[in-house]
Amino acid sequence: MFNIKKTLTIAAGVAGALAFGGAHASADTTDYVVQSGDTLNKISAKYNVSVDKIAAQNNISNVNWIVTGQHLSFATDDTTSTQAASTTTAAADTSSTTQAASTTSSTDNTASTSTQTASTTTAATSSTTTSSSETAALNALIARESSGNVNATNGQYYGLGQLSAQARSIYGGNTADYNDQLNAIKAYIAARYGTAVNALAHSNSTGWY
Repeated sequence: MFNIKKTLTIAAGVAGALAFGGAHASADTTDYVVQSGDTLNKISAKYNVSVDKIAAQNNISNVNWIVTGQHLSFATDDTTSTQAASTTTAAADTSSTTQAASTTSSTDNTASTSTQTASTTTAATSSTTTSSSETAALNALIARESSGNVNATNGQYYGLGQLSAQARSIYGGNTADYNDQLNAIKAYIAARYGTAVNALAHSNSTGWY
C-alpha cells in the first residue's frame, strides 16, 4: 500500500523546487530537480561536484540513468573548500620555489663576483710584482755595467749597458741621451734573454750578459 502522506510530501517538494527554477542552494547542500536533457555529468559540471558524490548522496546505483523531476540533494561546501585549499597550497609552493630560485641566483651571482674580484686582484698583484722584479733586475745590470754613467766606455763597449758596437748598430744607444741608451738596453735584453730577470741571472753566473 502506498504511503499517501509520504507521496504528497514528495510531490509538494518537487512542485516547490520547480516553482523556484529547479534548484535551491543552502549553506551546506544544493537541492536540485532534474530537468529534461539533464545528466549527472552536466549537473556535476554545473555545481562542481563529482558524479560519484551526487550518486552516493542520492542512492543512485546507475549513474547513467536519472529521470525528469527527480529530486537530488548534494553537499557543495567541502568541494569548494578543498579547491580553495589546493589553490592556496599551489600558490605557496610557487612562491617558495620562486624565492628559492631567486636566493640561489643571488648566491651564484655573489660567488661569481667574488671570484672575478679575486682573479682581478691576483692578476694586478702579479703584474705589479713582475714589473718590480724587472725594474730591480734592470737597475742591477746598469749598476754592474756602468754605475749609471751614460759615458762609461770599455774598449768597444759603451754607455749604461756597455753594449758592443754591433749591438748599438742594431738596438741604438750611440748617443749620450739616458733614455736612448735605456731603450737600447731593454731592446737588447728582450731580444737575447726575454726579460731583465733572465739577463741578470745569466750575468750572475757568467759575469756578462
